[in-house]
Parts: sequence; C-alpha cells; structure tokens
Amino acid sequence: MKLTQIIKASVIPILTVFSLLLTSNAALADYLIGEGSGGNYRYELWSDDNNNYYLKIWTREASENSDRYTITTGFASSRDALIHFDCNYAGKSLPECPR
Repeated sequence: MKLTQIIKASVIPILTVFSLLLTSNAALADYLIGEGSGGNYRYELWSDDNNNYYLKIWTREASENSDRYTITTGFASSRDALIHFDCNYAGKSLPECPR
C-alpha cells in the first residue's frame, strides 16, 4: 500500500469522528428564549431542549457582562419560570404566587 493511500484511509475516519463530536456538542446548546425585568431585577429565560426552562437573574444595576447572577432550577414551562420571577423577584402578587 502506498503512503498516500494509508494517509487517506486514516484521515477520513478521524475527520468523521471529529465532526460527530462537534455536532453532538452543538446539539447540547442552550437557547435564549426571552428577557425582561421587574422590581429591582432583570432576567434571561433560557431553554436547554424546549422541555426544561431556567432563569438567569441579575440585579437591575449589574452590567450586561456581570457574572454575578442567580440561576434558578429547571421549570417545566416558560410560564412557570416567569411566574416564579414575578412572584419571587418582581414583587407581584399574582393568584399563582404562594401565600
């Protein structure tokens, strides 16, 4: 076997594995769904696979690039996440808020 054939035979499987690894990492990306604010806080609503939602919450004074934020636990819907923000951070008294 020639050296070029050996190189071709080994490069293709290596590139295939590399591309599969890159694709699987891209599939695990989180998606920014929305942003908003209320009270003294602002939030970003994120989804990891459209089944799990979470909030990143900053104080209103924090800069856009600040790493001083709180991440909430997962919610089953974006509605549940926003109700959590409104009740616990924005100071709203909604019927859904715990008493």
